[in-house]
Amino acid sequence: MYCLETDRLTHTFSGDTIVLDQIHLQVPTGSIYGFLGPNGAGKTTTLRLVLGLLKKKQGEIRVFGKRFDRDRLSILQRVGSLIETPSLYGHLTAVENLTLLQKIYRCPKERIGEVLELVGLPDTGNKKASQFSLGMRQRLGIAIALLNNPSFLILDEPTNGLDPNGIIEMRELLRTLNKERGMTILLSSHLLSEIEKLVTHVGIISKGKLLFQGTLESLLHQRHAGAATLIETSDAVRAVEILKKNGLDARIIRQSNDLETIFIDLINN
Repeated sequence: MYCLETDRLTHTFSGDTIVLDQIHLQVPTGSIYGFLGPNGAGKTTTLRLVLGLLKKKQGEIRVFGKRFDRDRLSILQRVGSLIETPSLYGHLTAVENLTLLQKIYRCPKERIGEVLELVGLPDTGNKKASQFSLGMRQRLGIAIALLNNPSFLILDEPTNGLDPNGIIEMRELLRTLNKERGMTILLSSHLLSEIEKLVTHVGIISKGKLLFQGTLESLLHQRHAGAATLIETSDAVRAVEILKKNGLDARIIRQSNDLETIFIDLINN
């Protein structure tokens, strides 16, 4: 059973430039799914489409087994999210920011103290959100995402602005939410080294295409058992020469006027 599934999700912003190309995400219920890719790969666009923040142009989105375009309100009542930077009222305190949303969500007032404790912001007092550090703002954004006690949590680069200790604490929080509360978590990142300490499943996106999807175990097995790398360069002949001198089996697979692509076989090297 998948908490989130997209089918042939395709998106363009302007002209004919394809930002997402036939994305088929499958986020298992109860998993921590790491959505991995470099900046500009299409991660945030995908998450915005999943949450209805962008209008879907092509493909289908299902959350909790329901079509998003038919059951949007009932789905969003069970989803918490933080996309890019948190939307906060700078002139209000953490408690005041949460109080406004608590009334909208119609959740118990006790949730305000609970989520502030969860994210490590229990004692900010009268300090205004505009005076918060980047890390504190990120924590408050995650507190907002947790306010309605969601079944499905979507976080876009959740460790942005956090120091090393904050990253470890955030990792432990997400692990606790998943294991003790059964929360399905989808988080994006551009660093495999960061998310591999936490996730159970991984999807890798590059230039709008989903290149890999599966368990973390299967990804690591491929990486350690042998793999290949594609490199784009303006001088493929010279690049191949250098790589072969360093013991790597490299060869040219595609040439064009601007960039040439070479293939590096890492197996048995």
